[in-house]
Amino acid sequence: MSKPLILLADDEPHITHIIAHKLKKAGMDVIVVEDGEIALKETIEHKPDAIVTDLQMPYLSGIELAQQLALNTECASIPIILLTARGYAIEDKIQDIPSVRRLLSKPFSAKDLVGYIVELLEEQNGAKGKCA
Repeated sequence: MSKPLILLADDEPHITHIIAHKLKKAGMDVIVVEDGEIALKETIEHKPDAIVTDLQMPYLSGIELAQQLALNTECASIPIILLTARGYAIEDKIQDIPSVRRLLSKPFSAKDLVGYIVELLEEQNGAKGKCA
């Protein structure tokens, strides 16, 4: 059985370093990218089991990434955890994107994030997301 693959998209290296380390320690493989455009390409190419993405990134925001993936029927079911440093509510912007399963405000606990990912993977029953 292969390890779960998580795509981590954030343009802050100190955050990706900590999260990637925790995910690897939890037995997951991780692809780290620094912008939404690369995240979209890597998602389609590598078919991750889940995506953790920052809201504010270069080229495509986390919301735009989720919207692009939602348009692809084979990628629409890949669960997404959206990270945000914004102080105002963005729930109305993501309510029509069912793949966005959780919104976490920065700062957040890396341990809690890993727990949420494990929950998502259990919900998926190990089924790998597929992309065209």
